[in-house]
Amino acid sequence: MPRPSAAVPQVELSADEARRFALAAQHLVGSPDRRAGVAGMLGSLRAVQLDTISVLARSHELVAYARLGAVGRPKIETAYWGGDAFEYWAHAACVMPISQWPLFAFRRRRFLHRAKHWGQHSTVVAKAVLKQVGAEGPLTATDLGGAKKTAQWWGWSEVKSAAEFLLASGQLTCTRRVGWRRVYDLPERAIPADVLHDDLDDDQCQVALIQLAGSCLGVATGSDLSDYFRLKKLDVARLLPQTGLVPVRVRGWTAPAWAPASTLEHGLPRGRHRTTLLSPFDSLVWDRARTARIFGLDHRLEAYVPKPLRQHGYFSMPVLAGGQLIARVDPARVNGTLIARQVTVIPEHATAARLPATSAAIRYALTEAASWVGCSEIAIERVSPEGAVDPLRRAVA
Repeated sequence: MPRPSAAVPQVELSADEARRFALAAQHLVGSPDRRAGVAGMLGSLRAVQLDTISVLARSHELVAYARLGAVGRPKIETAYWGGDAFEYWAHAACVMPISQWPLFAFRRRRFLHRAKHWGQHSTVVAKAVLKQVGAEGPLTATDLGGAKKTAQWWGWSEVKSAAEFLLASGQLTCTRRVGWRRVYDLPERAIPADVLHDDLDDDQCQVALIQLAGSCLGVATGSDLSDYFRLKKLDVARLLPQTGLVPVRVRGWTAPAWAPASTLEHGLPRGRHRTTLLSPFDSLVWDRARTARIFGLDHRLEAYVPKPLRQHGYFSMPVLAGGQLIARVDPARVNGTLIARQVTVIPEHATAARLPATSAAIRYALTEAASWVGCSEIAIERVSPEGAVDPLRRAVA
């Protein structure tokens, strides 16, 4: 009678190793792949979140900058809206490689059968919008008759609501923008024929997305995997055995974790850590719980918090250096000067022993960002804690 095979030992990682795998998966360790450029970065991250807020630059530009340095903005726009990517609801509103169109068939089907959508619109208006785009070609909401009915940011017109429903349900798509306005088009005109299909069932779509999330995260819990493309946690738990992801135990993490087998086979990533400012919508930090677990930083965007209640500023950007989040910077541009309205140094990096290196890293991040956005001067207003004020100002000066 054959002996039962020995159990395969579970891979065990330290929290530092898991963090390095996570940084490498997000292309923030090692030399930037400038040959692949922004298109290559998008192909690796699989989703770049879009947002209307623009401080130093819009968030989708900041994501490329964080990984590639002072990449030209025309290159960013071409990579995102040059025909090889499309916009859809992933983690949030995101731009993604056009090859991922089939993987969101499950979500398009769900939106199609939802009884309620973002705004009120009639079936008659939706049919009219679809007919107009079909007859006249790609159109913005303004071309269709207007995007707004009120001055409020969410005050969509019925036409805009209908267009967004048609986009969510896959009857329209967006592969380019004019200014910051979406251009709606028929999928059969904008999506290549080889990926224009809804052949995958719901489980097949989600298994593929869990696998992609695993490669983008390096090491991830079930909650991390579900958050990347906003999948249901119960679906992720049910489908994980079909993904090929390897169970991993990370010391200090309370939840089980998984990683792609290829990630573990290649060993601990080598190379220098990137020092940079990060958009709050960057996929390295867009999951608040994961950011707290990996970096020990409970980071929250305060743009929508009343000004008197903000602790770190309107658009507080984490500072990444040495594989750690060492500070927050709330930036602004005024007449050729990059102003740090507030710099908050993380306590463990504000000790007397660490402050010189911390200040130098913050100076580097601010200087590179200032150069990228065309600012010739840097000014610092508020600094916390008080002990960091003089070292930081001396470093910047």
